[in-house]
Amino acid sequence: MEMADKEKIKELNKRFYKSPAEEVLKFFIKEYKGRIALSSSLGAEDQVLTDMTAAIDKSLRVFTLDTGRMFPENYDLIDRTSKKYKIEIESYFPDAAQVEDMVRTKGHNLFYESIENRELCCKIRKLEPLKRAFKGLDIWICGLRADQSVTRINTKLLEWDEQNGLLKLNPLYGWTHEQVWDYIKKHDVPYNPLHDKGFLSIGCQPCTRAVKEGEDIRAGRWWWEQPESKECGLHKSPVYKDKL
Repeated sequence: MEMADKEKIKELNKRFYKSPAEEVLKFFIKEYKGRIALSSSLGAEDQVLTDMTAAIDKSLRVFTLDTGRMFPENYDLIDRTSKKYKIEIESYFPDAAQVEDMVRTKGHNLFYESIENRELCCKIRKLEPLKRAFKGLDIWICGLRADQSVTRINTKLLEWDEQNGLLKLNPLYGWTHEQVWDYIKKHDVPYNPLHDKGFLSIGCQPCTRAVKEGEDIRAGRWWWEQPESKECGLHKSPVYKDKL
C-alpha cells in the first residue's frame, strides 16, 4: 500500500469517525459506484447492512459464499431477503474438483483434526470463491464489529485488505450486539431463526454450535480451537506500523 493510500484511509477514518452507518454507506456507494459490493454471511450484522444498502441503491452487488455445508435456514433467509428488498443475492460456490480432492484425501470432517486442516477447508470453500467474487471491485462492505471477538478488536471503519488488494469497509465496526438487534426489531429486518436458538454467529453447519450462557459471541464457531485462531482467513486483522 502506497503512502498516499495510507493517508487517504487515515483521512476517511477521521472524517467518518462518528458518522451514522447510513451516512458512511451513502458516501462510499456513490464514491465507488460499480466498484463496491456487500459481502454477506447472512448474519445479523450483514442483514442490517442489506437493509441499509437496499434503501440507498438496489443495484449494489450483494453476494454470499455457499460453502456446501450451510444450514438449511440460510437458504430460506436468502429467499426471504431477496423478495423483501427486491434484490439479487449472488451465490459463489467452491471449485468442485478441489472439494472432491480434499474430501477424498482427508475426509468429510477433516477440520476437527487440526487447525491446518480446518484452514485448508476454509480456503477451498471460502477464500477461493471470494477471489472470484472480488473481480472488478475496489472495496467491499463487511459486517465486522470490534467487540465480536479478540481477533477483531482492532477493526476500523476503513481498512486496507492486504491479502486481497482492496479496501474493506466496516460501517458497523463501533456497534454493539444490542444496537444490531435494536435495528433489526425496529426495521423488521429478516434474520436467521437460528439466532433465536442461541446461534449468535453462524458459519458452516458442522463448525457452528449454539453459544452457552456467559460465552462470547463467537464462542460457537470452531469451538474446539483457541479464541485467537477463530478466523477462516477472510478477515485477517491488519497490522499498522502507524496509527490509522
